[in-house]
Amino acid sequence: MRSVLLICCLLATGFGAAAQIKDSATLALLQQDTSAKVKVVTISISGNKKTKGYIILREMQFKEGDSLLTATLARNLQQAHDQVYNTTLFSDVAITPTFISPTQITISVVVKEKWYIYPTPQFQLVDRNVNEWIKIYNADLNRVIYGVKFAHYNFSGRRDQLRVYLLNGYARNISFAYSAPYSNSALTEGFSVAAGFTQNREVPYYTTWFNKLLQFKNGDFVRNVFSISAGYTVRKSFFKKHSYVLSYTLQNVNDSLLTSRYNPNYYGSAKSHNGYLDMIYSFQYANTNNINYPLRGLVYGGSALKRGFGWKGGINMLQLDGYFARYLPHGKNWYSSFQVNAKIKAPFEQSYFNQRAFGYGDLFLRGLEYYVIDGVAATLGKYTLKKKIWAFDVPVPFKNRLASKIPFTIFAKTYGDAGYSYNKPEFYSVLNNRLLYSGGFGLDILTLYDINLKIEYSLNQLGEKGVFLQMRGGF
Repeated sequence: MRSVLLICCLLATGFGAAAQIKDSATLALLQQDTSAKVKVVTISISGNKKTKGYIILREMQFKEGDSLLTATLARNLQQAHDQVYNTTLFSDVAITPTFISPTQITISVVVKEKWYIYPTPQFQLVDRNVNEWIKIYNADLNRVIYGVKFAHYNFSGRRDQLRVYLLNGYARNISFAYSAPYSNSALTEGFSVAAGFTQNREVPYYTTWFNKLLQFKNGDFVRNVFSISAGYTVRKSFFKKHSYVLSYTLQNVNDSLLTSRYNPNYYGSAKSHNGYLDMIYSFQYANTNNINYPLRGLVYGGSALKRGFGWKGGINMLQLDGYFARYLPHGKNWYSSFQVNAKIKAPFEQSYFNQRAFGYGDLFLRGLEYYVIDGVAATLGKYTLKKKIWAFDVPVPFKNRLASKIPFTIFAKTYGDAGYSYNKPEFYSVLNNRLLYSGGFGLDILTLYDINLKIEYSLNQLGEKGVFLQMRGGF
């Protein structure tokens, strides 16, 4: 009797919320009867002009013919929404159930595809980040890379990505990469291939006592790099992924860089030509509401990299990395996150080429963006507390396939970071082998395709303060 009453309530309220039940009374009633079930009769998909329907169905944890507990129906729909959205193929996903009898439902999935093809002109910085380019090099336009990038983020409709780069300027880069995450009939395995040739007019050859990079240059290209790689991925569940990558790199640098005037330990040997193999295994668990800008969920994983066939000397290295991130909603538009990263390299006697720690990619302390902190072992923790303060849409005044409106969501935040990077005594610097900490406050501006502009005012333990900019894309 309670189950029949429950279904009548659902029918009366319409149960029309996309991927969630917004009526609190209905939700409470659903959670009361833990034994009632409904059968998924059909799942219809619309809006997918390029993406194959079975790619969307693969990311949903239920299928046609399954029976779902009504008490967990809202959670199942929300989870399916998050998983489809996290393919990064769509700018909007709506999942709506309709009751066709007291024990049967149909589910409608409506997606809005992103624009996948980007033959775009490129303007890239040779420096580590925009903050370094502006402050240290006064936004010198001679230090830019320009050219054309062709990217297709859904080449065959199976979420396969093709990228081709033709770049010139302060550095040259000719490269391509292709990845297909759903390459078998079960949609649980994938592969990737890539190759490229790069030339650089300057090469960082030494990190000073004050954690600044010294650049080697002589007016011409001083480093040539050819690389080729192949990868294999296994993702049998929704949240866990195993990756295996094998790559070969051939580098040669100007002979003068290896002299005593610059850095004879750059490669750990006197050879200016070096070819080496990298073997990488990585594991990732990711269960979040938005993989590009998480507000709720859990991410963790690790990797092991073996460089070279030997154990020590030259470029030989074993590197282990691990990370953990927790994202928590607190209600009333408040959110927090805690992230931890750690890495260690063996043996501790490493060439300069293998000593990178903080200051590259996403591994940095906010407020220490101008510094490079080398090390053979490092750990970093970040805490952020934020509140959504404003959300609005800006209509696009002309018709286009990209978007009819541009959404903006603004978060105010405060944060604190702490880290430690260990290096051998002969490579000590001001920021090595000591506790590092920084903090600050700022704004995150989230817009179309999960593009995120971060404006941060940070302070560090050296007494320095300033405004720093970061930007992240949504593919």
